[in-house]
Amino acid sequence: MTRGLALVIATVIAAGIGCGPSADPKGQTLTGIKQRGEITWGADIQGGEPFVYENPDNRSELIGFEVDIMNAIARRLGVKARMVQYTWSNLVPSLERGDFDVVMNGLEATAERRERILLSDPYFVYAETLTVRAGDSSRSIFELAGKRVGTLNQTFAHDILLMINGIEAKVYEGNEEPYRDLELGRTDAVLLDNIIADRYGCTQKTLYCVPYDVARGSYVIGIRKGDADLKAAIDGALAAMRKDGELEQILRKAKLWDDRQTVAEAGPGVNRPEQSFDGDMFMQFLAAAWVTLQLSVIAFLLAVPLGMLLAIARVYGGLPVRALARLYIEVFRGTPVLLQLFVLYYGLASYVNLGPMQAAILGLGLNYAAYEAEVYRGALLALPRGQGEAARALGMSPLQTLWHVMIPQALRIALPPMTNDFVSLLKDSSLVSVITVIELTKRMTIAAVDLRGWLVPGLACAALYLVLSVPLSELARLLERRLARDQRPHTL
Repeated sequence: MTRGLALVIATVIAAGIGCGPSADPKGQTLTGIKQRGEITWGADIQGGEPFVYENPDNRSELIGFEVDIMNAIARRLGVKARMVQYTWSNLVPSLERGDFDVVMNGLEATAERRERILLSDPYFVYAETLTVRAGDSSRSIFELAGKRVGTLNQTFAHDILLMINGIEAKVYEGNEEPYRDLELGRTDAVLLDNIIADRYGCTQKTLYCVPYDVARGSYVIGIRKGDADLKAAIDGALAAMRKDGELEQILRKAKLWDDRQTVAEAGPGVNRPEQSFDGDMFMQFLAAAWVTLQLSVIAFLLAVPLGMLLAIARVYGGLPVRALARLYIEVFRGTPVLLQLFVLYYGLASYVNLGPMQAAILGLGLNYAAYEAEVYRGALLALPRGQGEAARALGMSPLQTLWHVMIPQALRIALPPMTNDFVSLLKDSSLVSVITVIELTKRMTIAAVDLRGWLVPGLACAALYLVLSVPLSELARLLERRLARDQRPHTL
């Protein structure tokens, strides 16, 4: 039996290893592609139309102009193409890891990327488009000093904004959200590729797209360093597609062909000055850590009283009150906090226009109130029945009994799990970056791009999280000792 179990475990481990990244040896990727009969390309479906997206008529099928281009390249290489889903911001690091063969997903040809990976010849030339609210007189990014401008992280547009003093760049993860915030007045402008602006911003009657190209750039395919033969093969396929008109046909099908496509190649883009983890960057980390601590503490101060009210309702309330309290708890525990943040910030924006910090605090507070409610309910049920009877015998009202007798003792019992929940909340605060709050983890990812490495900013981020959480844990232990009935150590 033991030998059989060991064999099963070994088989599972081997299968797991076999499912992991299987990069071909350096410089042998093209050979591996030919042998497998398949080229894998990393992309993120969240980018949506017209890049890569699910066919509305057949959700199992991916369509988009980049799908068509990659299929055409694969056909000319004599293989098939398969898209691999990855988060857009992690595509280049994942390529370097060997998780797939190439990257193709609106990857811009910037000077920084040329230093990290090989870039193919361009397959699309885009322009940076400035979008403002209708009626706004701004027509240039140089008129936006002191204003908030939305864009996407790790993009040419973001690089441009960082080079202009006085502009506050608000970084988003999706294409639609920047224009949504612009409509709601949360930002003053948006700078993004025309291919995105034409579909998500210029179509809105309340927004105006400035009809001038702020700058131009090109989309390329990313290839690992050392795979020069694969780059040559892809460049050859793209050249053949341009010569026989297939590339133009694909772009016209997606309504993307314009005069810009006759340009051989757009400029390399803005080259950010080389950065290091210096004192200024460390101060940015400290500021982000302060944001993390602020929203965590305030959210927990909201979660504690609300959780206690829910616990009291479940333990002492009538049937309708108990049912409503349980419904709240199940809804907030049973749905992802990320979804709750999206609903609060974007879904309810037409009715309640919350700021990013307000939505973050409210979302985390409401979510953790559900967990705290169950902690306090267990603590209330753990109290001896005689406590309530003694209080009534002394002539206390039910409210006085709760306030003076039951709640203080329940909080003492609940203190250890409360501490654990607060540390969890501190870490879950990293999720609020999806609604443009630059907290500690988001600052780490931005720094990783600037430094072109994850180790140093990752270690700095981890160290600051420990600096925030360990003292709080020690404070909770001190309170536990102070509140303990018997402060003498137990005999073992």
